[in-house]
Amino acid sequence: MKKLTVSDEGELPVRIAAVLRDAIVEGRLSVDQRLPSEQDLAEQFGVSRPTVREALKRLAAQSLIRTQRGATGGAFVNRLSYDTAAAQLITTSTLLLSMNAVDFETACEARYALERACVPFAAARRTPDHLAAMRAEIARQAEPGLSDEAFCASDVAFHRALVDAAANPVLSYQLAGAVEAMQPLMNMITFTARSRERIVALHSAIADAIEAGDASAADAALSALAAYSTALGEQVRQSRGVRKANGNA
Repeated sequence: MKKLTVSDEGELPVRIAAVLRDAIVEGRLSVDQRLPSEQDLAEQFGVSRPTVREALKRLAAQSLIRTQRGATGGAFVNRLSYDTAAAQLITTSTLLLSMNAVDFETACEARYALERACVPFAAARRTPDHLAAMRAEIARQAEPGLSDEAFCASDVAFHRALVDAAANPVLSYQLAGAVEAMQPLMNMITFTARSRERIVALHSAIADAIEAGDASAADAALSALAAYSTALGEQVRQSRGVRKANGNA
């Protein structure tokens, strides 16, 4: 491996982790390649082994490396999967939304704009399994006595199936945060005001259009769902404003 150097800015473990991460991203450290030992890295960077160990922990937390014990063990460059990366993206997206107090309208706009990009591909590439997954969630959503929590989970699963029907792992990864972070946020805000029957009807229209290979009809149904969600968000916002004005917040 080409000799690595570290900049003079930031904490040492962070800086060392950044150098190693760049080497992985740029291909200077390839998948399954063993990294130099902690001692070798410590000498190369002119730091202590505990400092190197902390840097490696940061890389492991990002799933960029894995460690193995034994005579043939050490730290190895990991092969990232879309599923692993998606899980990290969902966590990051959820934190960003909650910490930055993204308003409902912004989340709704972004989430549906991204999902609509999948519709033409889903209409052309959907498989029986994708359709079965969407139909199963629609049936579940229509069950009497289904809890709000279960309905929200099923709502997310339906849209996940729609996105996956596009059969494009890059799109599925990119939309993981939109569907599985933004959708729960939207559900949490609107679940008390929405009509389950209307949502089930719109979901059914989307599934019917996808099954028929009609991208335009699917897009229209998804757009109608987006408009309904936006209207619900405004309804809830106004309702909360009235309660606050009346001193009942």
